[in-house]
Amino acid sequence: MERSGKKFGRGANVCRRCGRHQALIRKYGVYVCRQCFREIALDMGFEKYE
Repeated sequence: MERSGKKFGRGANVCRRCGRHQALIRKYGVYVCRQCFREIALDMGFEKYE
C-alpha cells in the first residue's frame, strides 16, 4: 500500500491490507487494522478464547 508523507508517529504506518491509518495492530509485525485482523486472524494462526 501507499504510505503517507509522514516518517514517524501514529499516521506513518498503514494497514497492509486496506491502507487504513486508524486502529493499527503493530504487535508481532502484523501491521493490519483491527477490522482486517478480525477477518484474517484465524488464517494467521490466532485462536479465539472464551
